[in-house]
Amino acid sequence: MSCYERLWRKIGGEPWTYIIRRWWRTYEILWILGLVALGAFLGMHYSAMFIMRFLAIFAVGTLFGHLFWPDGIVRKEKGK
Repeated sequence: MSCYERLWRKIGGEPWTYIIRRWWRTYEILWILGLVALGAFLGMHYSAMFIMRFLAIFAVGTLFGHLFWPDGIVRKEKGK
């Protein structure tokens, strides 16, 4: 069992990506409003170059996270 799996079993009982996905489906309008507000805040307070670097780092992290996700953790969603 990996460190990450031990942690999410104690805290939420399932991977955090599933918890966040469930929250997104339940509170979709709040997520959209929050992300738009975050984008407006970043646009007003930080330079375009800072925002582009942040997005590039985030994209690379997301890519690596999906490429190296261990197969044993990912389970099929119930009812699909």
